[in-house]
Order: sequence, then C-alpha cells, then structure tokens
Amino acid sequence: MISQPAAGRGELRKRRTSFAVFTLTMVALFVGLGIWQLQRRAEKHALIAALTERLAAAPEPLPSSSQWGALTRERDEFRRVRFSASYQPGPDAMVYSSGSGLRDDISGPGTWAFLPARLPSGETVVINAGFVQNTMQDRGQQDRAVAGLITREPGTLTGYIRFPESQGMLSVAPNTAKRLWFTRDHLAMARLLGWGNVAPFYIDLEAPLPATGIPKPGRLEVHLKDDHMQYAITWFGLAGAVMIGFGVWMRGQWRKAR
Repeated sequence: MISQPAAGRGELRKRRTSFAVFTLTMVALFVGLGIWQLQRRAEKHALIAALTERLAAAPEPLPSSSQWGALTRERDEFRRVRFSASYQPGPDAMVYSSGSGLRDDISGPGTWAFLPARLPSGETVVINAGFVQNTMQDRGQQDRAVAGLITREPGTLTGYIRFPESQGMLSVAPNTAKRLWFTRDHLAMARLLGWGNVAPFYIDLEAPLPATGIPKPGRLEVHLKDDHMQYAITWFGLAGAVMIGFGVWMRGQWRKAR
C-alpha cells in the first residue's frame, strides 16, 4: 500500500511533467512562428527587390499571344510593357478600391476603370485605365469618365502586366447591375460583359493620361509592408516569457517540496 506522502510526491511529479511538456510545446510553437516570420522577411525582401527591378525597367514589347500561355505570376507580374491598342465600345467594369498600396497619388475610396482594348493583331487585352474618384460607385459617373477613351483609334499604351485576383470566401460578390466588382477578376468581367476571349492577364495603365485626367493612370511603386521582424521578436519574446514563467513555477514547487 502506497503511503500518503509517496502518493503526494507522485502526483507532484505528474503535475511537473505535464506542465513541462506543455511549456516545451508552447516554446517550440512560439520559436517556430518566430523562425517562420524571419523566413517570410527574407522572402519579402527578395520580392521587393524583384518588383523594384521590374517596375524600374524600360518598357518591353507586349508578348505575342503565342507566348501568353507561358507567362506566370512569379516571373512576369509587374513587367513593364508598351504596345498599340484601341479601346472598344461596349460596357466597362468598375472595381471598388479603398486606396492603393502601389500608387502614392491615390488615396481614399473610388473605383478602377476596366475596359477591353483590341491589339492590331486582333486579340483583346483588358486595361485598367486608371482611378476614378467615384466615392459612391456611381454608374453614371463611371460612364462619363470612360466615354472619352472609346475612340476606336489606336494609341500607344504603357503599363504593367497584372494577373487576376481570386474571389475568396469573404469577398463581396459583384453587383452586376452596376457592373461593379470588388476583386480584380478581369476574366469574370469578360465572361459577364461579353468582351470575348481576352488575354489571361490585364494591364495596369501607366500612360498616357487622358485630356480630362480621368480615369487617372500612373506609375506603380513598391510599398509592401515589412513587419516580419517585429512579429518575430514578439514570438521569440513570448517563448522567453513562457520559459521564465515555467522557471518561476518550478522554483515554487521545489520550495513546497522541502
């Protein structure tokens, strides 16, 4: 038969072991999250360097349609291109925006103007022609803003290759009556608005600026947040705090056992 003191010591060892396992698990989790943030920071710095290089490069000719299938987001997004195209008559689309992380000259809510443009070779490329200070997402204001672009006359456009955004579970569904989207999914716009077969990418227009100044295109710049070091320090600090807390608790347990 086990004596009461022996049973008490066994229970104490069990509590210590359980708490030690819990502590090591939490420390491993927090350290792992800290290391992950450092890895994310290295990846973010590499991305910023790559984007800065692409955005600063001289404009290249737009790849031919035979090359479109080989373009990838990782290698080709934000490539600066220059080409000739003419805006086509038909319904445009607007995409709601609360501002821009790539344009210093855009602040506050408004809409981006998306519309199809035809290349001399006959293919259609969707153009984000620029920002409209359309706070209330008014369809009439948007129509007036883009009307001057649709001349059917070819012009030289300079911009950046972009790839469509996916609509997530929490994304707001488009308002088809207003031709209003909340994600930059130009392929969905093309299907709904009858733009025909379009390129798998769209163009963020840099130039030219229309005579009215609206929609407002512009040059893109890298403004990606880099808070990963701060997050890493937080996770490592939590790991240290857990270890200190465990040490204080163990010291108290040893004192009680004396």
